[in-house]
Amino acid sequence: MIGDGMEVISDAGSLNDAVQRVYGSEITILEKRPVTGGDINEAYFLILSNGQKAFLKENTKDNAGFFKAEASGLEALSQSGKIGVPSVHAYGTYEKKSFLLMDCLEAGRMKKSFWEDFGHSLAAVHKSSVAFLYPEKKYGFTDDNYIGAGFQKNTWNDSWIGFFRDCRILPQLNRAKRMLPAKDIARIERLMEHLDEYLIEPDQPSLLHGDLWSGNFVVGPDGKSWLIDPAAYIGNAEADIAMTELFGGFSEAFYFAYRESGLLQQGYEDRRDIYNLYHLLNHLNSFGESYLYAVEHIITRF
Repeated sequence: MIGDGMEVISDAGSLNDAVQRVYGSEITILEKRPVTGGDINEAYFLILSNGQKAFLKENTKDNAGFFKAEASGLEALSQSGKIGVPSVHAYGTYEKKSFLLMDCLEAGRMKKSFWEDFGHSLAAVHKSSVAFLYPEKKYGFTDDNYIGAGFQKNTWNDSWIGFFRDCRILPQLNRAKRMLPAKDIARIERLMEHLDEYLIEPDQPSLLHGDLWSGNFVVGPDGKSWLIDPAAYIGNAEADIAMTELFGGFSEAFYFAYRESGLLQQGYEDRRDIYNLYHLLNHLNSFGESYLYAVEHIITRF
């Protein structure tokens, strides 16, 4: 899904040409300053001749799908109206590159109530209607997308449990079979056969960030949380919260505020590891066998 105010630019003659299509024909790029920290894309701050700043991501032309997917996810989160998300102005290609052009967020000072506000805001996103994406109660997304560099299948499914099995665990398992011992493959396949004994259907489908860890939010100019780099889809809100707990977790104030929403159903702690099995398999496929122990630690429980 692409918003009305977003430009889709194919084969611009240059980056400056793409910028002029968005900001005006008289605008030029005064400075393109590299930003460190990412491992998938190149990132830059742009200083424009009208004094405006922009944030640019670039990749090879073959990977243009990354930015279409990211733009769709950011647009969906923005439409919820419940949490800060940078506005995307354009995505497309120029010369041999693909690009994503968005607002440059000025970092703010974290408010005292930051974590509490974050918990309440994310709960509000999860409780919002997803009818603007799909009018029926289904799980998936308008397009397939990516989690990190990994492909993420989002075929619509009437069942959350069926979606999680067919579009989350099984595709990652198929990729990981070259690294997993036969006993581990058998355990995961057995878990998938009995998944309805462990997971439950949510009361309502929720729009998820999809890859919510500490590297995928920033403190915005208002001192509140702003979400970046989504792997968005409609699913069970518990899956987003489980991901926040995988790599160190957030402040307890965040979880206390979020729990007030009632979205975490009884027994969530028992389901959390199954949700995170998806992310650990994705990390195993993306970064190698250093994640094998973490995968095995989960599946031996089932």
